[in-house]
Amino acid sequence: MSPQDTAGISRILAIETSCDDTSVAIVSGDGFVEACVSADQNLVHAPFGGVVPEIASRNHTLHLLPLIDQTLKNLNLSWHQIDGIAVTSRPGLIGSLLVGVITAKTLAQAFGKPLVGVNHLEGHILAPLLKDASYQPPIGFQFPFLSLAVSGGHTSLYYVQAPHQYQILGSTRDDAAGEAFDKFGQMLGLGFPGGVHVDRYARTGDPHKYHFPRSFLGEDSLDFSFSGLKSSASRLVQSMAADELLQNRESLCASFQESIVDVLIAKLDLAYRKLNSKLPLKSVSITGGVSANSRLRAAAESWSAGKKLVLAVPPLRYCTDNAAMIGGVGLRKLREGDFDSSNPQWVSLSPKAAWLPEDFQTGLVP
Repeated sequence: MSPQDTAGISRILAIETSCDDTSVAIVSGDGFVEACVSADQNLVHAPFGGVVPEIASRNHTLHLLPLIDQTLKNLNLSWHQIDGIAVTSRPGLIGSLLVGVITAKTLAQAFGKPLVGVNHLEGHILAPLLKDASYQPPIGFQFPFLSLAVSGGHTSLYYVQAPHQYQILGSTRDDAAGEAFDKFGQMLGLGFPGGVHVDRYARTGDPHKYHFPRSFLGEDSLDFSFSGLKSSASRLVQSMAADELLQNRESLCASFQESIVDVLIAKLDLAYRKLNSKLPLKSVSITGGVSANSRLRAAAESWSAGKKLVLAVPPLRYCTDNAAMIGGVGLRKLREGDFDSSNPQWVSLSPKAAWLPEDFQTGLVP
């Protein structure tokens, strides 16, 4: 298939298996999500307090093909009505990625479909642009925009000039925000994943009862560090008796959550001020699993309103790892002819645990 042929691509199937969520989506038009079906593995990983890579990849092999069949049946679609396939190829757990990529390559070869690999982080960055029957991007949200992508594995700030043109402004030096949330939830025995439980208990707690450190890494840094916060929380929890922990669970969660949100909003504000001094910005987004946090959403809405910025935060279904965001990016890339027709990507595409240097630029916009 030539690049000219790909201009007519109107509907693709997308696959996401970068960590422990297996997800399949059908995306069409200008990023309209016709369906997105996912299977999580929370119950099988809960006894270990975190994702076990081997278990994750094994469960992807059980879930993926049934999810693909279910998604096509739900929409009454055949493979003749699918114009291409997109799959997460990086970054992520290599065993999990391998399941998705091999499945996508096999399907692309079997049905003669063009295939494109998608960077998982790019999926998060462009997730606010997705549309469905009950969601569309906020009026006025446009390129270029500032993006905060915050999840269990990544916490980064990007300047998004246009699709596929991203500059990393800052990223985590150690633990990501989502990992810190999950570990704190584990310390309190709240269950896995911990972040959602911390958010729930924090809603009725006092965010000022306990003081947790805020690591800013210098007044001019746009990088993140949450390892010190995690260590401080661990020391506090170990110093408290079981009944004291139970009685103060809500306020512990609220105070811990507030420390993370303070840092995220402060870094977002610093990035905005640095960028806006060089080129005016009108839009900002927050994406990734932690963008589902209710306190972060409220703080971001207040901050953006004060700056008169258009804020885009995807609905919860597009915050966590999902195939819809992979389909949104994949549809753009396939329409642009982003694959080698002489050496089809069902042959050459391979999973990678890290993103590639050409995926992003680094440093502040000159």
